[in-house]
Amino acid sequence: MDFPPARQYFYQETHQPDEQIDLAKAALYIAQEEYPHLELEEYLNALDTMAAEVQEQLPSERYPLRIVQTVNHYLYDDLGFTGNTSNYYDPRNSFFNDVIERRTGIPITLSLVYLEITKRIDFPMSGVGMPGHFLIRPNVQQMEIFVDPFNRGEILFLEDCQEKLSQIYGQPVTLQSSFLDVMSHRQFLARMLTNLKFAHLQKEQLTKALAAVERILLLFPELPTELRDRGLIYYQLGYWNAAVNDLQVYLEKVPYASDATVIRRLLNQLGSNF
Repeated sequence: MDFPPARQYFYQETHQPDEQIDLAKAALYIAQEEYPHLELEEYLNALDTMAAEVQEQLPSERYPLRIVQTVNHYLYDDLGFTGNTSNYYDPRNSFFNDVIERRTGIPITLSLVYLEITKRIDFPMSGVGMPGHFLIRPNVQQMEIFVDPFNRGEILFLEDCQEKLSQIYGQPVTLQSSFLDVMSHRQFLARMLTNLKFAHLQKEQLTKALAAVERILLLFPELPTELRDRGLIYYQLGYWNAAVNDLQVYLEKVPYASDATVIRRLLNQLGSNF
């Protein structure tokens, strides 16, 4: 594969059984394309140190809510981690090294910090891809609580998730059980990369947005929306043949997509008879 070294490491890390993927390493490989001289061990050691300091603060009776409260106090009060509400689409919010250094991020990257610490103190948690807002939850059977790392580790119950969802969309939205499904590691990384893609598109950094799409397609090679987005970016960059190929495959996969008419019109402009 003709990939930069960081992309090759990302590919190797993510092409093994999902449960064996090291999310922190994979996230740092994403960042390493932006920062080629990034040393992974520096940030993995930082996570180890944070976890060790949390471990020292844990109460003798380690009930789940007490553990969450201890992690919250450490991350948000002691270290000052915070959600970036003023510049949400700053790409640095999606680079794990920047999040650790700046102690600022978006829901999914702050969630990753939280997950990595709780994993190290033997209190594993998982990501929950609720639409519009990423959450995490303890891997404790029959315990329906969720944690919002973007909002200082706010503890949520099901009714709180319903309320938050309606706030996000500005209208009543029915909370479906699938909205709170635990994400696989590959899904987690794809969501990280999707945020990065949008951050680069906001800044019209097309080549960097393309790199984000390419890595999503390493995780899910047949994902129609990403094939479409890659084709559209190819088009904007002037790679006509590559654009035609991706957009044709997109229409083959989802011929009745809501944007199919627009894509067909674009293909006609590019000289395709699709």
